[in-house]
Amino acid sequence: MPKLRIFKLDAFTDRLFGGNPAAVVPLAEWLDDATMQSIGLENNLAETAFFVPENQGFRLRWFTPEVEVRLCGHATLASAYVLFNVLEPGRREVRFETLSGVLTVAASGEQLVMDFPRWRLDPVDDVPAALAEGLHAKPAQVFSTDDGGNLFAVFAKEDDVRALAPDFATLKSLKVGVIATAPGEQSDCVVRYFAPVYGIDEDPGTGSIHCALTPYWAERLSKNAVHSRQISKRGSELFCELKGNRVQIAGRAVMYLDGWIEV
Repeated sequence: MPKLRIFKLDAFTDRLFGGNPAAVVPLAEWLDDATMQSIGLENNLAETAFFVPENQGFRLRWFTPEVEVRLCGHATLASAYVLFNVLEPGRREVRFETLSGVLTVAASGEQLVMDFPRWRLDPVDDVPAALAEGLHAKPAQVFSTDDGGNLFAVFAKEDDVRALAPDFATLKSLKVGVIATAPGEQSDCVVRYFAPVYGIDEDPGTGSIHCALTPYWAERLSKNAVHSRQISKRGSELFCELKGNRVQIAGRAVMYLDGWIEV
């Protein structure tokens, strides 16, 4: 059976067992989609990233235990960390071709800075009853991300978000992810992300949703730089900046495992 190298890292944290764990599987050529999905299920992490060389960079794909997704932040950060520190030591920048277009990652001190697309938020006038029922709390405002993949629920204070105890079956019936955010006490904002529809009840640290969080809080706070804390049980920290139609999302990563799998 062929052996593939696999890495597991904790992203958006500077400590082991914090942040969001991701698996990274570098490939010389693509496996079939069913095998990559099976590896994602076997790993049972929020995302497993696969990449192959393409042009001057790499083609990058991400799989949850259930589906392939169009954009993932923490597994992109983890993939860049593997390239910069293990596979190509000394490399400082990488270009990834993805389902969400070209994404670049650059090293800046101990952080890795990702360049992602900006997401637009549209107000939701007819809020589904299942949102408040599933969160066991009523948000002050609700928006939808422009791709229709997430509801964006705004609460008054950090404690409101921290106290959420969702009914995941009800949230799954919405058929979208749920971003819950509020002003932060020790950061510009706090957030939790519930995505049972994508096979993840609560994601510990989510880069992609900051494509929407960053412009929202930048406009609300009248500044471009936004410090975000994802107050999941593991905890994640992201440093973001609005750059026109792009969002820079920075964080750190810690290596947990360097090994092999047989498929």
